[in-house]
Amino acid sequence: MKILLVSINSIHFRRWSDQLRESGHEVYWFDILDQGYAPSISWMTQITGWKKGFLKKRGRTFIKNRWPKLYTILVRKYDNKIEDAFAKAVQEIQPDAIHSFALYLSCTPILPVLLQNNIPWIYSSWGSDLFYFRNKASYLKDIKEVLPRVNYMFADCKRDQEIASELGFTGTHLGVFPGGGGFDLELFDTYKIPFKDRRIIAVKGNENRSGRAVSVLKALEQLSDQLTNYEVVVFGVENDAVSQFQKGSIPHLTIKGLMEHKELIQLFCSSLIYIGNSNSDGMPNTLLEAICAGAFPIQSNPGGASAELIKNGENGLLIEDCEEVSHIQEVILKAITNPGLLKNATAYNTIHMAPLLSRDVIRTKVVNLYSSIKS
Repeated sequence: MKILLVSINSIHFRRWSDQLRESGHEVYWFDILDQGYAPSISWMTQITGWKKGFLKKRGRTFIKNRWPKLYTILVRKYDNKIEDAFAKAVQEIQPDAIHSFALYLSCTPILPVLLQNNIPWIYSSWGSDLFYFRNKASYLKDIKEVLPRVNYMFADCKRDQEIASELGFTGTHLGVFPGGGGFDLELFDTYKIPFKDRRIIAVKGNENRSGRAVSVLKALEQLSDQLTNYEVVVFGVENDAVSQFQKGSIPHLTIKGLMEHKELIQLFCSSLIYIGNSNSDGMPNTLLEAICAGAFPIQSNPGGASAELIKNGENGLLIEDCEEVSHIQEVILKAITNPGLLKNATAYNTIHMAPLLSRDVIRTKVVNLYSSIKS
């Protein structure tokens, strides 16, 4: 079976697509942003280098910085359009199925091509794809145009399956799976330290369109007197909105920028508590990784997505209002004053939840689902 993947080059895409390595399928990747050949996924056939129509090797950045208006004119006149490049790729490959990752990035630009044929089209929703962007008029228009053409859908939460059906999807739901596929549980076991030795509270540091790390840090500031026995590590920080807390009252605070994936796993495997806070995420991969690592999860619950995995007060705690600092403070306080809850929850997650997230288990299911698609 020939499968043509359409996506940006991201860690979630690389990890998901790796499930198809040695699956017996013939796999191609159309780099929707044309960012260049990716050695990390050299096992698949890559369609790159399709975009540039002028100064293909050097000089483009110089013109863009020096004469931005001229650059825009040249791009519009000479660069190849996504639609044309993708149509050419489809014609040459003759795929049995096309799989797009993220609606606004990898579905909308190629919709005109898909409307001209009956090739089975698979769509994987990511994070804010539907829950957030359905509230934006221009994106909602795209969503309603794309979904009726899509034949199959992967989602990382049931919430997004339901939204897709409400907004025009009438195809087959292939199931709910982590956006990057399953996890290597043996790798986690390599780095895990005993529960009794853990003192780290790991906080996802995103403060952007959807991330709400600042609300968490404000809540931690109000709990500073009760955090003297903990180390707070904020990871993935990319702006000053979070970095400013370095000078605040949170004791033993460490702020880290983007981390290598293995380094992040090591952090989770040393953490007692993980906190993630967002206004629209689906099922966050960091939440799932924290569970596999044996950290107690505290996670926001936009649209009820996280409640699909976390039973509040049993195997984790849910943040129901990502903006309300006093509420977040109460949730964190409940965790740090209840060691029995933390111990029992992590034990339950390790025995019952983590095995369901195993890479081997999920890969087998996913590969079988691809094989079930009829052209």
